[in-house]
Amino acid sequence: MIIMLSAPTAEQVNRVLDKIRQHGVEPHCLYGPEKTVITAFGESATLTADQFERLPGVEKIVCLPTPYKLVSRQFKPENTVVAAGNVEFGAKLAPVIAGPCAVESYEQLKETALAVKAAGAGMLRGGAYKPRTSPYSFQGLEAEGLRILKQVSLETELPVVSEVADPRVVETMAEHVAMLQIGARNMQNFALLKEVALVRNPVLLKRGPAATIEEWLMAAEYIVAGGNGNVVLCERGIRTFETYTRNTLDINAVPLTKQISHLPVIVDPSHGTGNWRLVNPVSRAALAAGADGLMVEVHPAPEEAVSDGPQSLTPANFDQLMAELSVVAAAVGRTVCAQSK
Repeated sequence: MIIMLSAPTAEQVNRVLDKIRQHGVEPHCLYGPEKTVITAFGESATLTADQFERLPGVEKIVCLPTPYKLVSRQFKPENTVVAAGNVEFGAKLAPVIAGPCAVESYEQLKETALAVKAAGAGMLRGGAYKPRTSPYSFQGLEAEGLRILKQVSLETELPVVSEVADPRVVETMAEHVAMLQIGARNMQNFALLKEVALVRNPVLLKRGPAATIEEWLMAAEYIVAGGNGNVVLCERGIRTFETYTRNTLDINAVPLTKQISHLPVIVDPSHGTGNWRLVNPVSRAALAAGADGLMVEVHPAPEEAVSDGPQSLTPANFDQLMAELSVVAAAVGRTVCAQSK
């Protein structure tokens, strides 16, 4: 991997690209938010680092064995801190994102937002566009849902994260929410990844239900290489043979991914288990394993929710969760409450 000096000229970049091609290897140019990086894929016995390190515009040569470059810990040893509104992921605070799976009405979202804020949540979640397995399931309030999200966010001063599933609505959603979420089913929707890379909003990237950690990081690489370095990874469970839970939460992924990538990693225990009774203990485990935050579904009346009621906490359940998390956070040198209670 060839790291260029800041703001290299087109001539300097092209000279490096041409020299790589002379050795029968195909180069790829990654225009990151701070650096231009050129990678070379393939094998060549004649290609050596000393042939490039003295070329104009070259800062240094780094040999990385992994296919992901910009998101690797080798490329950037220090942790990346991602800000969404007034909340930071990757610092001492491990923020908790909370809210309903879907925006159902202004009253429902406002009631939930006030409750989770009072308990210490730092961000509000809510789906306006809902990609569902069945075409007959509730698909979200769409544009009206976005309007409600923005209104409640302004009234409660809670930044909002919501899922975007269509490249055509990325710009519109970016105007209404603080953070864009890429859902598990869209983790490898490369057209969508390229589109969210073009906006300034931070991106919450969920791991696909059958994705390896490398595939997850390669999806993040698309966003960072496209110009948006503000990516937060979210482990939300993978599909296994187990039937007692909705998914199998891969707790190993938290410390492992933080070892090999500088991006913040949070956990979604609601989708990771599919059972509200398991959300609290799994949340405690995730925080103890080093998670940089949590994403929890909360609904004022889960039995009446249009989606994901069985995995949603009530406001009272969530208040109890935050109390439990505060104890674990103190033990690992973190803080979870963004609001003073």
